[in-house]
Amino acid sequence: MRLAIAEAHAAAERGEVPVGAAVVAADGEVLAVAGNRTLELKDPSAHAELLAIRAAARKLGSERLIDCDLYVTLEPCAMCAGVISFARIRRIYFGAADEKMGAVEHGPRFFSQPTCHHAPEVYGGIGETESATILRDFFRERRGATPARD
Repeated sequence: MRLAIAEAHAAAERGEVPVGAAVVAADGEVLAVAGNRTLELKDPSAHAELLAIRAAARKLGSERLIDCDLYVTLEPCAMCAGVISFARIRRIYFGAADEKMGAVEHGPRFFSQPTCHHAPEVYGGIGETESATILRDFFRERRGATPARD
């Protein structure tokens, strides 16, 4: 999760919504890390999870990331959940919950749907405090408020 959090910080520095992700193989090898790049790439699908999954798939030479785990600082949205399922990610560890756009423990609860092809194990709240703080501070700054206010 440390790598994902570092990527979230880097995304914030680029002016992107601060979300970071890392894909790790069963043996602990880090296959890919990424942060959001939707603004930079002018691509609404350039979420951290998708960028990391794409890079890991290229590295492994397979569209299936069986026995790989995904660490991400924010609960994945529906788009990312779909790709996670198709990639056959083994486990997801996410930091902050996303009550508005999350699709794992909130909203459509993608992996609980009968049409979901593959449902990974899900562990929320990993690095939650730091992940949520990065997001909260980023949006607070964008609104022009001081970090001391809620």
